[in-house]
Amino acid sequence: MNIVEAKQAIDKVIAKARVHFYKPIHIAEILHRDRTSTDIILELDNLETYRNISKKWRDVICNQFLGRSSTSSARYQDDVFNENAVPPQVLAILGKENREKNGIVEAYIYRRFAERFTQMSSGLSYCDTHDKSNFELSEFLLLFWQEAGLRRSIDKLYEIVVYSLFSAIVTELELSVEVSMNPKKQPILREFEDFAKRVINLQPDVTSFKTSAKIYRVGVTNASDRGMDIWANFGLAIQIKHLSLSEELAENIVSSVNADRIVIVCKQAEQKIILSLLNQIGWKSRIQSIITENDLNDWYEKALRGKYGEQIGEKMLQILSNEIKIEFPVTENTEFVKFFNGRGYDKLVDTLWS
Repeated sequence: MNIVEAKQAIDKVIAKARVHFYKPIHIAEILHRDRTSTDIILELDNLETYRNISKKWRDVICNQFLGRSSTSSARYQDDVFNENAVPPQVLAILGKENREKNGIVEAYIYRRFAERFTQMSSGLSYCDTHDKSNFELSEFLLLFWQEAGLRRSIDKLYEIVVYSLFSAIVTELELSVEVSMNPKKQPILREFEDFAKRVINLQPDVTSFKTSAKIYRVGVTNASDRGMDIWANFGLAIQIKHLSLSEELAENIVSSVNADRIVIVCKQAEQKIILSLLNQIGWKSRIQSIITENDLNDWYEKALRGKYGEQIGEKMLQILSNEIKIEFPVTENTEFVKFFNGRGYDKLVDTLWS
């Protein structure tokens, strides 16, 4: 393999990376340590010399500019070293190039990282420049579909869009949830009085209570896209799917969510396919409903400009804006420039890595 083919390998990883860029940054920091470290000797063609420790190097950068680090399984994180990504033999070629040209491969990766966040900033500014009078959900989502670099993260965007709507409406309805016990089970309650008080919030003389109904985001979606994305303290689990759903993935979603009432949010074209798949695997009874993009557009329109828009609209957009800033914390440009220039990347010019 030559350097052009090695570059194609890193370009493939960059193209597949979500906005947070964990895997490209992982490669960049391995190359940086290989080039600059005096306290550790890496053998780039020997994965075991950097497999685990390199995750800490990556996390330092991710926490600095993203405010978070990867929470995916170790196996998923190691996928970056697979044959179809950047395996050790390819990394060794990139390392040689990187050392000879004073960090040119590192600089290339971080330039691409900056480009991705510039795209994200442009998309997210829509929330700051629109209010309930002119916010259009379809227009907002289109900003992310149009940018190839952002499409990989659109599942998180859908999750936030759904959460903002559901949370605003549930809050405005002032729903409450009651927890109560069977009076005949008093002896068991007394036996486990300490447990009941500390865990369930019940006591022998207080056998029920009410609490506000709330919607919560799980916060981190499993890399294989299994499990729930949103849950409620009244027994609801919500899975967001914007891509094609195979029979295997449908089975994974339902089998991995421990809830009796599951809501699936999907594209309009997928609704019939999903219903058919769920019928085939005999789990349709666990699905409370399937919500499509058309439903979301209709509900957003009502929430923003309908009869109760004054009560719900701004509240929903505020939740949307807050959740987006948490999920996609765009670093201050001056901070990143300081880091980029501090490593000398701004002085590196090369035709291949332009």
